[in-house]
Amino acid sequence: MPRVLVNGVGTIGKRIAHAIKLQDDMELIGVADIAPTSVLKNVLSEFGPLNGVDLYASTEEGKKSLEKGGLKVKGLLKDLLEKREVDLIVDATPGGVGAKNKEIYRRYGVKAVFQGGEEAEVADMTFNAVVNYEEAIGKDFVRVPSCNTTGLVRTLHALHSNIGVNYAFIALARRAADPWEYKKGPINAVSFSSVPSHHAPDVLTVLKDIKAFSMAIVIPTTLAHTHILEVEMKREASLEEVLNAFEKQTRVILLDMKEYPSTSMIIEKFRDYCRSRYDMYEIAVIKDSVNVEGRRVRWFQVVHQEADVVPENVDAIRAMLKIEEDKWKSIEKTNRSLGIIK
Repeated sequence: MPRVLVNGVGTIGKRIAHAIKLQDDMELIGVADIAPTSVLKNVLSEFGPLNGVDLYASTEEGKKSLEKGGLKVKGLLKDLLEKREVDLIVDATPGGVGAKNKEIYRRYGVKAVFQGGEEAEVADMTFNAVVNYEEAIGKDFVRVPSCNTTGLVRTLHALHSNIGVNYAFIALARRAADPWEYKKGPINAVSFSSVPSHHAPDVLTVLKDIKAFSMAIVIPTTLAHTHILEVEMKREASLEEVLNAFEKQTRVILLDMKEYPSTSMIIEKFRDYCRSRYDMYEIAVIKDSVNVEGRRVRWFQVVHQEADVVPENVDAIRAMLKIEEDKWKSIEKTNRSLGIIK
């Protein structure tokens, strides 16, 4: 069975590691880190989802730090790589670190999945399971883009593959920090991001035959990002046709604003489902917000920044290691293992 290790156990890394552990066609052989954070201790503890998973240190100094923090370290990541006991590493280290780690992975002939904190050039391609799974089959280095890019690609692809998209204007109201990050984010302010934001160019690394422009602000909330889109389609379409395009797209759900008038109510839905960590892997399109005017369509959508990239990572692993060459079989298996609605 293919052996996978997750390097970096933070907001995304711990979720990807747990998701890999749930699969029956790949093996999580370990996680690696450098600091004995409370997050790392929690997930490895007897009550944590990664209990029993081996911990490796990414560096010599990291090994000392982890052991000083009371964690049992099986060894150095470098030694594990030298033994050729890893087939693929999911690099979920902080932005910029993955690019430095790439040379280590290359040296030992290990494939790697990078996250959206890295520039697109770090990998052979930027991945979305529905759009370009086949292109990732057998690849050595693949990048799963950020939560925002992943969410935008899913809904824009829904329209582009069914109706056709010429141009997209994207406005993002970004959450200020993840819920646990008590030292980050504006408290009583809206922060402006430089214009244009990086999101549209990142979308175009996957959807290469459309045009897009994006602007972003940061708002004092921790639950989710909210997107406002206006898209010019290639032809006129009815509201029903647009809604059907969203409805058919896997990992996209339609929610009624009357029932879900806020991001807090949407998140509560997944708490009520008893979803692990209330993770919303799906992108929520607010059905009542969808407005069609000739060739123009506008809508709100909500992205749970902690979770939507997780299933994409699992599918990327299957493609790169040729575990499954049929994208729909991989997507179905991942969705089922994580309890994704559709």
